[in-house]
This record gives sequence, C-alpha cells and structure tokens, in this order.
Amino acid sequence: MVSRLISVDRWAAGSQAYFLTHLHSDHTNGLSSSWANGPLFCSRLTAKLLPFKFPEFNLSLIRILQIGTWHSLSLLSPSGSNTHLQVMAIDALHCPGSVMLVFRGDFGCLLYTGDFRWEATCEKAMRSRDMLLGALKDQMVDIIHLDNTYCNPSYDFPPRQVAANQIVNIILSHPEHEIIIGIDTLGKEDLLHHIARVLKIKIWVWPERLRTMHLLGLHDIFTTKTSLTRVRAVPRYSFSIETLEALNKVHPTIGIMASGLPWLKTGLLTRGTRSGSFRISRSKRAPVIANCEVQELTEFVKLVRPNSLKGIVSSSSCYIEPMYYLGRHCGIKQPAKQLHTKHTSKGSIERVVAVNTKASSLSDEFVESETKRQKTLKVKSSGFRSTKFSALRRMGHGAKISENDGPDQ
Repeated sequence: MVSRLISVDRWAAGSQAYFLTHLHSDHTNGLSSSWANGPLFCSRLTAKLLPFKFPEFNLSLIRILQIGTWHSLSLLSPSGSNTHLQVMAIDALHCPGSVMLVFRGDFGCLLYTGDFRWEATCEKAMRSRDMLLGALKDQMVDIIHLDNTYCNPSYDFPPRQVAANQIVNIILSHPEHEIIIGIDTLGKEDLLHHIARVLKIKIWVWPERLRTMHLLGLHDIFTTKTSLTRVRAVPRYSFSIETLEALNKVHPTIGIMASGLPWLKTGLLTRGTRSGSFRISRSKRAPVIANCEVQELTEFVKLVRPNSLKGIVSSSSCYIEPMYYLGRHCGIKQPAKQLHTKHTSKGSIERVVAVNTKASSLSDEFVESETKRQKTLKVKSSGFRSTKFSALRRMGHGAKISENDGPDQ
C-alpha cells in the first residue's frame, strides 16, 4: 500500500483518508473537535458517539462503514496515478462501535484488528469469524496488524460472561453493602446490563455516562438517582483506596474494578506482600477484559494464517513480540524470533505503520532480531483479587485510506 494515502487510528496530517477503529482515548490521540485533515471512516455507532466525545466536530468529514460490506475507494498516489482499494469493517466486540478492518487491492490484503476480543463460546464472535472468512475466501492475508495487548502467557483471564457472573455473586454475597464498579467512559455496557438483568435492579451512572447509555439505546436500567439502587458504576479514574475508605466511613461499601488492565497468573511478591495489592478486603479486581488473551489470539491467527504479523502495541507492562508465540501459525515459514521487551517512554506506544511496499515484501518489517529477554511478570486471574495496577496503555499511531458517501443522519 502506498504511503501517505491512508491512516488507521493515527491523526497527523499527510494522508488522504483516515480510519477510526473505536473511540477509546488511546486510539483518538490527536483527534479533536477542530481536526479536519481528511475524511474519517468509522462504524455507524462510532459516528453516532463521536460528536459527543468531540463537540463541534465537522460531521461532513464522517464516512460510514457498513459492517460486512465492501467499500470501494479511489485515491491519488504520490506519482499522480489512481490507486483503487476496498475495505470492509467487521465487529471487533471490544466496545460499542469497535471494528477491525480488511483492506485489499493491488498491494495485496491487509487485516488491521484494532482492539478486539473474539471468545470461543461467544455467538457474536462466531458471526464475526464467519464474516471474516467470507470476506477473505481463498485470499491470503499478507499481514495482520494484531491486537497484542495481552499477547503473553503471563496473562490469563476468563471469558467476559464468566467474569460477569462472578461480579453478580460478589454483589449477592454482600446484601448490606453499597457496591461501586469502576468503568471507563465507553465499554462494559454488557456487564452492567447483565448485572441489572440478573439482579433485577437499576444501576447508577454519572450524568455524562447516562447520556452515552441513551445514545446506545439503553434507556431503562440506568439512573442518576442514588436513592434507587445500591449499585453504582463510577469513572475508573475516581476509583481509589481513599475513595473506598471514605465511603466505608458512611456505609459499608465494596469496590469492584472491572479492569481491562493486566491480569496476571501468579502474584509478584515484594518483601512478603503481593505487589500492587490494595491490602484491603473491600476492593475486588474483576477480569472483565475486552482484548484477546494468548489462546484466543492463537486461534485467530490459525484461522486467518497470514504471511506475517505485526503487533499494534509496541510497548506494554509485559510486552512480547507476537511473532515469538504466533509466528509458527502463519502461512509462510517465519524466521525464529527471540522473546524480547521493547521500551519506550511512558505512555509512548507505537501503532500501525504506514505500508509502502508490495505485499510480498511486507514481512521484512518483522525480521529484525532482538536479543533482550523479558522477565515476564507472573500475575493472576480467573477469580477476583485485591490488586493495584500500573500498566502502560496505548497511544494512537496507525496504517493509512477514503470514500464518497457522507454521514448517515
């Protein structure tokens, strides 16, 4: 794919078209209400939510990608010739509106997953798998730009439905307690809906979050009146030991962090204390994770069998080059990769590259050898643990694209 044509989750000037996989802040770094670098392609639901995140955004820039439909694009290459390609969006099941993107053209076929989680037993994931296979047919994927957030066996967490049931059990086992659940500004709606449905209750959310729920069509189970429920969903940034201690001085309160940050298999011990532990019994860590773990990534790569892989996250708390674990499942024999760690400054994380070569040479990006071994953190899951965490999440960069239909109103 020729450079300076398309960008994915990267918003600097210089491309002819831009693609947004979803609205989490690590994918919108550089996007703003005044941004106007080119047409922006996204799912219909993301287009609906985007003006709420970025008031006064120029809506004429938005182009809707229908899920499961090929969209044909014609762009002007640096040489002045027309470049034709197609793109399809497929539900990534990471958060409302999230998609992965399949690109094909003279350059070959590329798959950019964005953040995603396709669990083996999830019916929606099964439909997305079928859609992806139908889109690819017998075509070889030259490269997957893969969600490698948790591409490390140190991470081990259950399906989201299992974690949701564990949270329900915690709430049921503390009938006299107030419950606060730490969530992000987007995501975990299915969790909250499950809790409300099973327990037959309403859930308190803050006013801005209530507006988001209404935009998502969830009108009946959320409220801003604290008198109507003992279960509250609060912004994750406000969830802290100090907050819990203060609340417990007023009324017995259990705090549950529905975290998407690292969930480790074996606790890292420091001076006899579990590293990162809240050390208070009132806080619970819930592994409601919206990104694939290693086994799910393995099954995904085996399903697609690309020529090569490239992680979209180049640094994290427990980073491993995805080719190290998953390269053997690619369609072409890959050179041996060493387990390694890659350090950047805190909060600085590289996203997808701008591809500027033919598909046959795309794997060259991944051949560079690394020699440093990471001592992988062994950290625990499959239950609830009192933990305090510090993990690097991603800031956006991306691969690079256009279309001619305007936003659906």
